[in-house]
Amino acid sequence: MSDVLLRAGRVIDPSQGLDGVRDVLWRDGRIAALDTDLSTHPQARGVPVVEARGLVVTPGLLDIHVHFREPGQTAKENIVSGAECAARGGFTSVVCMPNTKPAIDDPAAVGLVRERARAACVRVFVTGAITKDIAGEELAPIGALHRAGVVAITDDGRCVQNADLMRRALEYSRMYGLTVMDHCQEYALVQEGVMHEGYWSTVLGLRGWPAVGEDAIVARNILLARMTGTPIHCQHISSRQSVELLRQARAEGVPITGEACPHHFTLTDAAVAGSDKFWPEDGASLFAARLMPEAERPRWPAYDTHFKMNPPLRSAADRAAVVEGIRDGTLDILSSDHAPHCNYEKDVEFDFAPFGILGLETELGISLTELYHAGHLPLPRLVELFTARPAALVSLKAEETGTSLGRIEVGGPADLTLIDVDREWTYDVKRTASKSANSPFHGWRLKGKAVATVCRGRVVWSEWDKLPTEAKP
Repeated sequence: MSDVLLRAGRVIDPSQGLDGVRDVLWRDGRIAALDTDLSTHPQARGVPVVEARGLVVTPGLLDIHVHFREPGQTAKENIVSGAECAARGGFTSVVCMPNTKPAIDDPAAVGLVRERARAACVRVFVTGAITKDIAGEELAPIGALHRAGVVAITDDGRCVQNADLMRRALEYSRMYGLTVMDHCQEYALVQEGVMHEGYWSTVLGLRGWPAVGEDAIVARNILLARMTGTPIHCQHISSRQSVELLRQARAEGVPITGEACPHHFTLTDAAVAGSDKFWPEDGASLFAARLMPEAERPRWPAYDTHFKMNPPLRSAADRAAVVEGIRDGTLDILSSDHAPHCNYEKDVEFDFAPFGILGLETELGISLTELYHAGHLPLPRLVELFTARPAALVSLKAEETGTSLGRIEVGGPADLTLIDVDREWTYDVKRTASKSANSPFHGWRLKGKAVATVCRGRVVWSEWDKLPTEAKP
């Protein structure tokens, strides 16, 4: 079933302002036609017809912030298993971070990841490090990384503390048209913090991580972006003040963007204190709570390390500010920060557990539940945050066609996501495609799910019997 005529789905492509019932025909891995009725189209002869009425058809979803741990930490994840997670979540393209072991800071490391990515079921792009060994002391060879094929540079997992070094990185990156992505964390302020500094860190006796540790770097990045004219993308924004700083800077025309992750617009630091402290009694702050009777809501104890991430879960006011930042366009990209860890690494005291959670398989479902069904975003806008916006930020293109990803166009790649926006389902981390299982969303009832993922014209994931998964080539 490599060639398909998909009939009467609701096609949403924000890059073209398209939202309506359409037929989509793909042949030989490319979109052959897109129109209201393709039943008599010459290229549709002999092609299997699949009725998609009731489903939403979007460009293949993109996630520009994932950790696939290869090279060096493949017990946690590798490129193939991470790609399978992406496919299950509805994502046809992902961008890997460079904080592997060794770090992706030279052309040889880039070449290794790109070679391994050939075996993946979805498109895997790679970023390069800003500094050698992401140590923040000496610039990596940015020009050589660009020639090797990176789509952006970042020291994600760490943050360049030296402002002059960051300035030079921006100036070099501008020469090559590379976006700089930054993990915003001022070490002198954060120090050894393990959770958000506030009421719950005091109650639990855990070392606090103040929000100003994020805000200070966001402010610095705004000043440097204004000075150099080089775009900076602030990753996984979690703080109310950071959202406000970005809002003001963008209004002034500063070339700076920000992203939000589902855990930051869904969870708060109260989750670290245990489920009885987190779930709202009336379900007012979480749409997911309305889907689950109180007796059926997942239970977890205090100090559960699955709620430890970087940056940390913050206060209810911070969470509300992140949601508002998504609503008004201040934060215009959604990503997972998919960060797998082995079970034994998380099964320790909260202080010693690594930061990070799985995210690719739940990202779309949580976003549909907490942003679309909760009434914060219309569906086309939500799709845009997963398609056109990230594709434009890092200029993602299909290698075989040379055309931009994040859109459905004739001649372009047949990368599509089919979504049932009303499907209610429960996430079971025991059935994950990942090699790890560190998710705080195990047992959550969600509304909305990708039922099939098509990449390069091949069905790489499907729970929909009308479009069965194809064997790998």
